[in-house]
Amino acid sequence: MKPEETRTGKAGPTAYTVQGRGEPVVLVHGVGMARAVWAQQAEALARECQVVSYDMLGHGSSDVPPEGVTLADYARQLEALLDHLGIAQANVVGHSMGALVALEFALACPERTLRVAAVNAVFQRTPEQRAAVQARAAALGQEGAAATIAPTLERWFGNPVPAPLRESADLVGRLLREVNPVGYARTYELFASSDRIHEERLAGLAMPALFLTGELDANSSPAMSQAMARLAPRAQAVVLPRARHMMNVTHPLEVNGALRNFLAGKQ
Repeated sequence: MKPEETRTGKAGPTAYTVQGRGEPVVLVHGVGMARAVWAQQAEALARECQVVSYDMLGHGSSDVPPEGVTLADYARQLEALLDHLGIAQANVVGHSMGALVALEFALACPERTLRVAAVNAVFQRTPEQRAAVQARAAALGQEGAAATIAPTLERWFGNPVPAPLRESADLVGRLLREVNPVGYARTYELFASSDRIHEERLAGLAMPALFLTGELDANSSPAMSQAMARLAPRAQAVVLPRARHMMNVTHPLEVNGALRNFLAGKQ
C-alpha cells in the first residue's frame, strides 16, 4: 500500500488510523487491546475498502473515559469519529467488547450502518460465566492490570502457549502491559455487565449482521453467536474450527476470509 493511503490522527479524544480506499469499514478492538490488534485485518481489507481502526476510550492513545462510562458513550465515540472523517455510512466490525460497541452503534445509528459484524461477542452469560468475569473485573480494580495478564493469556492461548501461537500471544501480552490501567478497569467493568444489554433489541437490527466466533472460545461461545443470530432478522452465525477468543491474531486468514465474504454479500 502506498504511504499516502495510510494516515493517523486524533479526533477529540480518539486516536485513529485510516488505510486504503473504497467502501468504509470500521474495526473496533476488544477490552485491553488497541487498534494495532487489527493489523492483519486492516492490511487485507484495505486492498478493497477504506479501513478505519481506532483506540476505544481508555485504550491506546485515546483519552481515558469517565467513571461510570456506558456502552452508549462508546457508540457516541464511534459516531463522532465518523463525523470527523466525513463518513456518512460504514460497515462496522467489532471484537469482544468491540462487538458490543458495534452492535450498540448499529442499533442507535442504523442509517449510518451498512453491515455489522460481531466477532467473539458475549451474550447471555451463564451464572458461572458471569461470576467469573465479574471476579476478573474486581481483580483489575483491586490488583491492577499487571496481575491479570498471565491468567488472561492462559485463558486465550493456553499454558504453555503452543509454538505457532507465541507471536500472537506476545503481541497481545504487550498490548495488555501498555494499556492504561484506569481505562482498562473502567471498560472491563462495563464489559462484565453488558452481556444482556441487547437481548431485547436484536430483533430491531435492520442491516445484514454476522456473528463470528471460534469453536473453542468458551466465553464468547458458538452458542452465544447462534443465539444472537436467531434474534436478528438478517443475521448469520459462522463458527471457525479450532479457533479461540483472539482468532483475529491467531487465525487471520480465516477471519479475513469470513469478513471479506460478508462484506461482499457472499454469506
